[in-house]
Amino acid sequence: VQLQASGGGLVQPGESLRLSCAFSGSISSFNIMGWYRQAPGKQRELVAHITSSSSTMYADSVKGRFTISRDNAKNTVYLQMSSLKPEDTAVYYCRVQSGLNYYWGQGTQVTVSS
Repeated sequence: VQLQASGGGLVQPGESLRLSCAFSGSISSFNIMGWYRQAPGKQRELVAHITSSSSTMYADSVKGRFTISRDNAKNTVYLQMSSLKPEDTAVYYCRVQSGLNYYWGQGTQVTVSS
């Protein structure tokens, strides 16, 4: 299984950005797709995840601002980020959990700065 993340960039506070993560390969019909982030000097943290039945979960810090979604036909998971704050600056990673296996994509940098 391979994952390819894209969509990062430099934005100003209050702006929006959408991340995409396309995966290839075979995964379990029950799976969880998630976005994580890691800021400099900090541990990687869960931002949001979505199950194969489209149940979602968000970190408190992004609730109401970020939306995770998936397009199963395109094997892609998205993270729509709105009202971005400087503290959202991090490298964002996508991950797929398939059964007992975890697969990570390469990170994409998101920088929020004026």
